[in-house]
Amino acid sequence: MGRGDLTNAEWDRLESFLPPGGARGGRWSDHRRVINGVLYRVRTGVQWRDLPERFGPWETVYKRHRRWSADGTWTMLLSRIQSAEDAAGRIDWEVSVDSTAVRAHQHAAGARKTPAVISSKGARWGDEPGRSGAAEAGGPARGSGQIGECLGRSRGGFTTKIHLAADGRCRPLALVLTPGHYGDGPQLERVLEQVSVPRLGVGRPRTRPDHVLADKAYTSRRNRRYLRRRGIRHTIPERLDQQRHRKNRGSRGGRPTGFDSERYKKRNTVERAINRLKGFRAVATRYEKRAYIYLGTATLAALIIWLRT
Repeated sequence: MGRGDLTNAEWDRLESFLPPGGARGGRWSDHRRVINGVLYRVRTGVQWRDLPERFGPWETVYKRHRRWSADGTWTMLLSRIQSAEDAAGRIDWEVSVDSTAVRAHQHAAGARKTPAVISSKGARWGDEPGRSGAAEAGGPARGSGQIGECLGRSRGGFTTKIHLAADGRCRPLALVLTPGHYGDGPQLERVLEQVSVPRLGVGRPRTRPDHVLADKAYTSRRNRRYLRRRGIRHTIPERLDQQRHRKNRGSRGGRPTGFDSERYKKRNTVERAINRLKGFRAVATRYEKRAYIYLGTATLAALIIWLRT
C-alpha cells in the first residue's frame, strides 16, 4: 500500500456502496486500485499520463474519475459517509460558510462549447444537460464558455471560486463552484441548499444547520431574510456602511442585528476546512477544463477528509 492510498478500514467503509464488478466480462476493473490512482493524482496534481504503473492504465483511472464525477458517484459516497457520521452523532451542526479562490492552470482553458454527454456506459450522444457543475453537484457541464465552466478573471488572475459550508469539525458539508470574480454573498443560499445529509433510517435528509457563521461578505438583507425564513440562527457581522445607513434612517432603519463576538470566533473552522482541501494539489490548482470534473476532484478530496477525520 502506497502513501496516501486507502487503508483497509477506509476501503471497508466504501466498498459496499460501489457498483459491483471485477467478474469475468464485468463492467468494472478493480475499484480499489482505480480509486487509489485517482487519489494519487488528486493528492499530487500530476498529469494523468504520469500515473505510476501500479494503478493500471492511466486512461482507465481518468475515465472512471470523469464518469463518476458526471453521474454523481463521488457525491453519493460523500453523502453516505456523512449519513453514518450523523447517525453516530459526530457532526457538529454549527456550520460556517466561506469561499476560496483557486488559480486555474492555463491548460484549464479551451474547453469545447458543445461537449457530448458521457453515459453511464461510456457512450456519447447529444449535448450535455444542465448549465454547469456550479449549479448541480456531480452534473455534467454544458459548454457555454469560461463562465459556464466556472472560470473567470479576478484579482488573483484566471480563477475558479469554491464556496463551501463546513461543520464544526472542519469538514466540508457542501461545495459549489463559480467563476473567480463572483461575489460571496449571493451564493449563500446555493451553498446551504446543497447541505443534505440523509438519515440511515426513516426520515427526510437533514438540511438545516443549528447555527450559521459567516463574515461580512454575507451580511445582506436578502441573506438574513432567507436564514430567518428557514428558522436558522446566525452570527454575521454588519458592515460599517450598513450601520450608518440604518442609523441615518432613524426608527425606519429597524433594530440593530444581533452579534455574538465570542461565537463568531468559531468561524475559523471553515478556514481550516479550506486549508485541508487545498492540501490536495489538484484542488489547490485547477487543471481540469470541465467544471463538473473539477467539482468531482474537490468532492473526492472532501470525502477523504471525512474518512480520515
